[in-house]
Amino acid sequence: MKSIRNCPVCEESYFKDYLSVKDHMITREEFKIVECDNCGFHFTNPIPEIDKIGEYYKSEEYISHSSNKKGVINFLYNRVRNITLKEKVKWIKNETDGKCLLDIGSGTGHFLKVANDHGFKGTGLEPDADARDFAHKNNHVRSSDQAELYNIESNSFDVITMWHVLEHVYDLRKDLKRIDEILKSDGRLFIAVPNMNSHDARHYKEDWAAYDVPRHLYHFQKNDISRLMLDFGFDLKKVIPMPYDAYYVSMLSEKYKNRFSLLGVLRGFISNMKARKYGYSSQVYVFEKK
Repeated sequence: MKSIRNCPVCEESYFKDYLSVKDHMITREEFKIVECDNCGFHFTNPIPEIDKIGEYYKSEEYISHSSNKKGVINFLYNRVRNITLKEKVKWIKNETDGKCLLDIGSGTGHFLKVANDHGFKGTGLEPDADARDFAHKNNHVRSSDQAELYNIESNSFDVITMWHVLEHVYDLRKDLKRIDEILKSDGRLFIAVPNMNSHDARHYKEDWAAYDVPRHLYHFQKNDISRLMLDFGFDLKKVIPMPYDAYYVSMLSEKYKNRFSLLGVLRGFISNMKARKYGYSSQVYVFEKK
C-alpha cells in the first residue's frame, strides 16, 4: 500500500481518521478515509500501489467497464444511462459551440458515441484495455490508453469531460496541470463526481456506495473541488445536478447493507428533496479558464 503524505488539495501533511469503509464490490478489504486538518478534504489513505490498483476494477459489477445488464440495479442503470447521455450532450452545447471533445475515462464509449452522433469530434482516453476494446467494437469510437494524455498537443480541445473519473485519478495534481494545458483558453471542463455532503451519504455513512474504496481515491464536496481547480486556473461557472444518481447509489447502498435494494428508491427521493441544503448525490461542475 502507498501512504499519501500530502493533502491532494492544500498539500498540508496533517490528517485525522474520518471513516473506515469496506470494498463491498470485490475484496471486502477495509480502507481508511482521512480528513485533512487544514482544509477538511477527505481522501482514501493509504491506497493500492499504481501497479496493483487495476486488480480492484476486475469485476462484472464494475458497470462502466463491463456494461453488465444482469440484475435489477444494473438493468435500471443502463435504462437511465440512455437518458443521461443525451442530457450531457445538451449541457455541453449550452456552454460552447466548440466541437473538438476529449472524454477522459471514456470507459466502454457510450458517451462518446452519443456525442459524435450529435456533431462532436470526440476521442477518449481509457486505462482499461477491455473497455477500450468494447468501445471500438460496439460503439465505434476511438479511444487510447490514459498515458496518451501526455502526448496531446497544447490547446487542442474545446471541451474536456470527466464523468465520474476525477475521483479515480492516481496522479491528481499532475494530470490536472496537463488538462489545463490541452484545453483551449475559451474551453469548458465538465467534471462529475459524487458529493459526500449529500443526504444519502450522510444517511448511509460507511455503507454509502459512492465511497467505493479503493477505486475512489478522493471524496469531494463543492468547496473542495472549487478550491482544487483554482490552483490550476479554473473558475467554477455552474453546478448541474444529477438526480438519478441518488437512486442508483442508494439502491447499491441498501444492497451492501443486505437489505432490499429497491428501498433505495425512497432514500434517493428523500436525498433529492434535501438537495437544496446538502447538494445532490452527484453533481457536474462546469469550469472555465480564469
